[in-house]
Amino acid sequence: MKRLVYIESFDRIEDAIAREKAMKKWNRLWKLDLIERQNPDWDDLYEAGL
Repeated sequence: MKRLVYIESFDRIEDAIAREKAMKKWNRLWKLDLIERQNPDWDDLYEAGL
């Protein structure tokens, strides 16, 4: 099962792509910390309509 647990909004697609590429280089703990700060209950944001 897959869930959408983290989302960021950008005005320009180039900025979104750059952010995604940067985050892919992060270690797993940094990514988990980012999710925990924004979505501590790991709610499915897709189901929430975000």
